Amino acid sequence: MKATSKLYRTEERYAYLFIAAPFLGFLIFALVPLVYAIYGSFTDWNGLGQMNFIGLENFKNVFQDEYFYKAMYNTLFMMLGIPIGIVLALLLAMGLNRGIPGTSTFRVIYYIPVISSIAAISILWQWAYNGDYGLVNQFLALIGIEGPNWLQNTSTVKPALIIMAVWKGLGYTMLLYLAALQSVPKSYYEAAKLDGANALQAFWHITLPMVKPVTFFIIVTNIIGGAQIFAEINVMTPTGGPEYSSASVVFYIWQKAFGNFQLGYASAMALVLGLFIFIITLIQFKINEKNSFDMD
Repeated sequence: MKATSKLYRTEERYAYLFIAAPFLGFLIFALVPLVYAIYGSFTDWNGLGQMNFIGLENFKNVFQDEYFYKAMYNTLFMMLGIPIGIVLALLLAMGLNRGIPGTSTFRVIYYIPVISSIAAISILWQWAYNGDYGLVNQFLALIGIEGPNWLQNTSTVKPALIIMAVWKGLGYTMLLYLAALQSVPKSYYEAAKLDGANALQAFWHITLPMVKPVTFFIIVTNIIGGAQIFAEINVMTPTGGPEYSSASVVFYIWQKAFGNFQLGYASAMALVLGLFIFIITLIQFKINEKNSFDMD
């Protein structure tokens, strides 16, 4: 009994040791900075000098800042790539799920952009979008179309960024859908075929409901990630694009914090963005609960 108790105490100590690592990581790199940012949002902190409390002044300025609204609009506009990416990824996954030759090769090809450096990919696409010698305009010239200077045109810079973002995340979303499709029992489709259902009906009543949990996960994570888009914009349009037409909220926050040294104001914007993401995510969870589907 004593040996057992000693073993139990030893295991308990090791358990606390393993728990302590992620807890300390969360405490040091998430909770403490969050609390500091919340306090900083009520001050005129410039990152170097004293933090003077100014109440809600930063938040008042945020909601009167036309550039903040423009950055928010740009961010929401670029989220249009989320449904486009979901549809394309699902179609690709359905194609690869049919057991065509070379499936493993196609998986690797589509997944390479996901594991590639975002900075390297941004530089690659910045070159491809160049109005003078970019590959995109060279391809358009072959079919008789004169392409614009994509990243220096207010009407094309956001679509250009959307295309790049969809291409970057397509492989990850496709693999998630492929895993979900491979877990769907084939007996469902066989029963539907016996009942006279066509391919479209089988897709609508079997495939979509069965991959719904994956779709929910993809939507939530993509919205959270899309609201925080920064690296692509900072590399491809380092000034925020023509007439600030590509600047995202996080880009504007970074610019205010480390360009203008208005860290208090930037902290206030970050909290507003965090609240926005939280509300959108909560709505998604509520919608998912309301429309939950049980195949049983």
